[in-house]
Amino acid sequence: MLNRLLSNDLPRSRVLAVLLVLLLVGLAFAPFIFPGVKALSVAAKVLVFIVLVASFDLLLGYTGIVSFAHTMFFGIGAYGIAISATRLGPGWGALLLGLGAALAVSLLLSLAIGLFSLRVRAIFFAMITLAVASAFQTLASQLSDFTGGEDGLTFKLPELISPSFEFAQEPFLGVSLDGRLLCYYLLFVAAVVLVLALLRIVNSPFGRVLQAIRE
Repeated sequence: MLNRLLSNDLPRSRVLAVLLVLLLVGLAFAPFIFPGVKALSVAAKVLVFIVLVASFDLLLGYTGIVSFAHTMFFGIGAYGIAISATRLGPGWGALLLGLGAALAVSLLLSLAIGLFSLRVRAIFFAMITLAVASAFQTLASQLSDFTGGEDGLTFKLPELISPSFEFAQEPFLGVSLDGRLLCYYLLFVAAVVLVLALLRIVNSPFGRVLQAIRE
């Protein structure tokens, strides 16, 4: 069962396996090991950046393509959720709409970048992606009516995952059972699923093609 979940790609050393297990357990029980709002926020950011780095490893580590526009798509996803929640209110429909819009914009933009940048080689490809990322950063800063400019956007989450929502009056092991905790574990599950999906991709025939591109 474990081999299937890991796509038959087990860690190559026991030391690495132990470290990965400790990391997984630490993140799974982070709200109870390090109670507090700040510690939970840091752990949530760690989960987000794990997915970001794992996806960049697919691009650079396995395919060998250097792209400076990778975080641009990360920002598009964040802006999609934030703008949708700001305009439509704190509902699940707004989050799904923002997610769908962000995926659509990322798909179209990546297709456009690919049509131009993949015609060049070596450092020229990296420079094109850097130019696109810089242009997007400037655009996000200038369109302050939509993006909030340099100040960003402040929005509310659905009530179920908001800090004010409480599942129980009494804390459990010193941790409040509220929407913030539920939001963290939803993020934890999403991060684990996405990392396992990326692991499956690199061990699929498509993943072998990506490694062949690098070679």
